[in-house]
Amino acid sequence: MASTETTPAAGNGTGTADGGNAGTAGDIAGLEAGLDALESRIVDRQPWLRTAAAKAFPPLVAIVIVLGLWQLAYHFELKPHYLLPSPLDVAHSLRQKWLEGTLLGFVWTSVSRGALGFVASVALGTVLGLIVAQVKAVRAAIGPILSGLQSLPSVAWVPAAIIWFGLSDATIYAVVLLGAVPSIANGLVAGVDQISPLYLRAGRTIGATGLTGVRHVLLPAALPGYIAGLKQGWAFSWRSLMAAELIVNAPDLGTGLGQLLEQGREIQDMSWVLAAIFLILIVGIGIELLIFAPIERRVLRSRGLLVKS
Repeated sequence: MASTETTPAAGNGTGTADGGNAGTAGDIAGLEAGLDALESRIVDRQPWLRTAAAKAFPPLVAIVIVLGLWQLAYHFELKPHYLLPSPLDVAHSLRQKWLEGTLLGFVWTSVSRGALGFVASVALGTVLGLIVAQVKAVRAAIGPILSGLQSLPSVAWVPAAIIWFGLSDATIYAVVLLGAVPSIANGLVAGVDQISPLYLRAGRTIGATGLTGVRHVLLPAALPGYIAGLKQGWAFSWRSLMAAELIVNAPDLGTGLGQLLEQGREIQDMSWVLAAIFLILIVGIGIELLIFAPIERRVLRSRGLLVKS
């Protein structure tokens, strides 16, 4: 009888243990499934045409509203017509330049200058940003100066550049560099400051020091801030270029969009002036959307900072 009484007790104990283990395993499985659900996101892929239309619709609506208000201002003569031409007058001016075969030349002159100046600014700004971010004495000495230079209007450098280099391409590129380099350097410094110290210690542990550490640890970890600095650097490059082209005007330099804008002012042709402003705006926005925005989205998505939707 004793053995008969103890056997069920032993059996009950085993059953309880098995049930507890099964419950624990079920809890762990549920937890893992929840974590997987957090990391993954099921997205229904939309047709690219529908996606493009959804993204293009709001800007198109904004453009239509602006053109409508512009046409109303022209119709009610808020300014005389020679001071405020209609959108059709501006379009006619653009068409005339296109038919003359000079429009693409103006755009290419400015874009090529801006691209070359930006590439040089990236090279100088990256080196300067790394030095400022890594060397405390250098940061204390020139960090505030970089911030001050970033806030300085680019046009302020034009008179000094003309005195230094005369009416030449060197003057234009000097203004572009002085306008863009501080923005790129400050962007990289901000990106380095946001790196987790754990990444830097891990890099030193595996022997990634010096230039190797910069290439494989520092720059990749600082990439989001660096990309933001590059975007801002391009904006400053383009603005600086237009400021320089407006003032530095010589036959040997060729005609860019800034010179085109100045020519319109000289002959008091507002259609010409507004057409040049429109081209400057389109080129700046186009390069931002076609080059920098996709790069930024890809970098942020790879870091889990942007969810694809």
